[in-house]
Amino acid sequence: MIDISTGGLSPLQKGAIEGFMLKGRAFKFGDNITTDHIVPGRLAHLRSNLPELAKHTMEDADPAFTSKVKPGDFVVGGKNFGMGSSREHAALVLKMSGVSAVLAKSASRIFFRNSINVGLPILLCDTDKINDGDILEIDPEKGEIYDRTNRQKLTSGRIPAMMLKILEAGGLVAYVKKYGDLKI
Repeated sequence: MIDISTGGLSPLQKGAIEGFMLKGRAFKFGDNITTDHIVPGRLAHLRSNLPELAKHTMEDADPAFTSKVKPGDFVVGGKNFGMGSSREHAALVLKMSGVSAVLAKSASRIFFRNSINVGLPILLCDTDKINDGDILEIDPEKGEIYDRTNRQKLTSGRIPAMMLKILEAGGLVAYVKKYGDLKI
């Protein structure tokens, strides 16, 4: 059974982010990737069937995305990633398809919040030096991205402690269920 409160995936184990490196392959996209690229609006009727909706993740930007992405991989975008509607399903289906984090030059504010709320790390950094297929290791706590393919280190800035706790819990709903409140 899919647990919608955690995006269909288990929450990160306690301490999994602290001192833990996320590792996977980069799927590179350009600027202005909208929520319609992530989750086509024509499939809005599938919002109550998230596993089916997740099969269509990024299909308008890369029709073969869901057949290539593996658990732990990354989506890498340019400017304005996630712009468009306030559909929280966009971040949720990325997580459900196995994406462990999104890296972008900039992201819409609501997509950024939705990503954290569903337990999907989003790091803002200069993505120009990351190529499609590069192997990345990310230390979310330190805000460091290691491109193992190009042997480069990028920085994104540190994820604030409260956001790390939300991500460790598997998202905001899971955090509130676990702790009973959002204490800032």
